[in-house]
Amino acid sequence: MGKKNKSKKISGIEKTALKTEKKLNSKRKKELSEAGEDDIEKIVANIEKEEAKRNRVTECVIAPPSRRLNFTLSVHPFKDELIMFGGEFHDGQKTIVYNDLFFYNLSKREWSVTKAPGAPPPRCGHQAAIVPSAKGDLWIFGGEYTSQSESQFYHYRDLWVYRLGEKKWEKITASGGPSARSGHRMAYMKKQLFIFGGFHDNLRDYKYFNDVHIFDLSSYTWSKIEVSGNAPAPRSGCIVLPTSDNKLLVYGGYSKQRIKKDVDKGQVHTDMFVLNPDKNDVTGVKWKWTLVNQGGIKPSPRCSSTAILVQPNLAYLFGGVYDDDDNEEDLNGIFFNDLFALNLEKYQWHKVTVSQKLEQEDRKKRRKEKGIDDDEESMVVEEEAVEEKVTTTDDDGIFTMTVGPAPKTSSAVLEEVKVGTFTPCPRINPGLAVKHNILYLYGGMFENGSRQYTFNDFYSLDCKKLDQWTTIMKDDLSSLEWLGSSSSEDEGSTDESDTSSDEESPDEMDVDKA
Repeated sequence: MGKKNKSKKISGIEKTALKTEKKLNSKRKKELSEAGEDDIEKIVANIEKEEAKRNRVTECVIAPPSRRLNFTLSVHPFKDELIMFGGEFHDGQKTIVYNDLFFYNLSKREWSVTKAPGAPPPRCGHQAAIVPSAKGDLWIFGGEYTSQSESQFYHYRDLWVYRLGEKKWEKITASGGPSARSGHRMAYMKKQLFIFGGFHDNLRDYKYFNDVHIFDLSSYTWSKIEVSGNAPAPRSGCIVLPTSDNKLLVYGGYSKQRIKKDVDKGQVHTDMFVLNPDKNDVTGVKWKWTLVNQGGIKPSPRCSSTAILVQPNLAYLFGGVYDDDDNEEDLNGIFFNDLFALNLEKYQWHKVTVSQKLEQEDRKKRRKEKGIDDDEESMVVEEEAVEEKVTTTDDDGIFTMTVGPAPKTSSAVLEEVKVGTFTPCPRINPGLAVKHNILYLYGGMFENGSRQYTFNDFYSLDCKKLDQWTTIMKDDLSSLEWLGSSSSEDEGSTDESDTSSDEESPDEMDVDKA
């Protein structure tokens, strides 16, 4: 007869921690019960059960999606469609988290919503990846769910796939995956899904991650890779991009650490790393981190930006925010609406200028009206961006927007050679997607004091011409109701004038999840 399995011994410290956690959970459940709010794990489980009861697929054309943040925007691998999933909206008093699955038909310019059996529970701060297998798969991992009062948070560690051809959800139950988290990043490469970073917060404590996990799409198995070299510090909300030579590039991100009781200090990361497979490894689980030097005109420090590949070795980055944690009196962050390009072979940045040239006759007419000589046209030179605060106020004087650095130019001449130059207003976490060399930008969020402006505007930009941003859907912020505490700077609303870094404003006007 074989020996009985002996249970693993637990240290005294671990026992004390478990008892403390159990007491805190019991106390928390009692408080929630008194407040008339269910335990969040129970809420999530019930939602999943209800979704499983759905027995048919429904599809219908709808008005544009409601305002939301921390959703995912993906490109259908075979159809001219964009796919949006999940997200959240906060109105100042309560938070709503979604599990909607939207499709945007690029040809018909219309939105539709699909409800299929067994959908994932609502979430935000998750990640999505498109895999061009069969008729296409949409993979979803992790994220978080919050109660409407934001008194409870639930982090997911589940993996889902939506079969685009079959219009069917499937929950993948493979052991050994990453711990529960949100704000992580996921990339598809070589028939594998790579998960990096993220954070977990239970309102009592928090933790940031820098581990890397791989999900093999052939065997449906998880593996945590063995890494050597100079690894990135734990972080969330970073940029992770696959390269054409099967490496993984990581840039930036955000993390915070406890300085003393009830005092945290945030850090915006600006470093860049490349994860290379070990040349001598045949198992596929040994990789090496390398810190790389960045060249060109780098973005100023920021987090909550969004980046997307526009070519195999070229990515665009848009927006972001920089919060100065040392300045507790000024709670307004510096928001950005600049567009940067990153060469993934040379690790080199450059600023992308979107401009439309005037027709020659119009140009002559404008020069004549302003008394500008023909020779002055050659004076237009864009210099490197300088880091300075630029504050602009919209026409009604209500809304003040602090934005990031803008390029210095010969402004008088710039007016002559650029017309209709428009950039979506500063924001964090917009959805970016590229199809047929067209960059699409949807939504995001801007903060003004304690007030949040969550957008549902929609734009496109031809990546070859780079001549102008096209407005697909305008945002009417007059319909955005804010129920939070009001102050002199929070009251009122924006108008529909145009706002940009240093120009008139555009037609509209939580870092970790980013």
